[in-house]
Amino acid sequence: MKIYNQIPESKPITPLLDKVDFPSDLRSFSAHELKQLADELREFLLYSVGISGGHLGSGLGVVELTVVLHYLFNTPEDNLIWERL
Repeated sequence: MKIYNQIPESKPITPLLDKVDFPSDLRSFSAHELKQLADELREFLLYSVGISGGHLGSGLGVVELTVVLHYLFNTPEDNLIWERL
């Protein structure tokens, strides 16, 4: 996981994220690319929250989980249910 010391002030470069149009697109990525994708998602999330404000802790905590769930399951055909308790 890449460590960030500050919120990006300009839109990050996200070559792998830019290739994703559907969750099934993740299944064509290697394990190394999935890690890079998670880093790109996290950096884009930091940038987006820096622009609009809001909370980001829980979003940062589930980046890898979300990537692997979409990689392993046939979403959106397989339904994922996120429940907040």
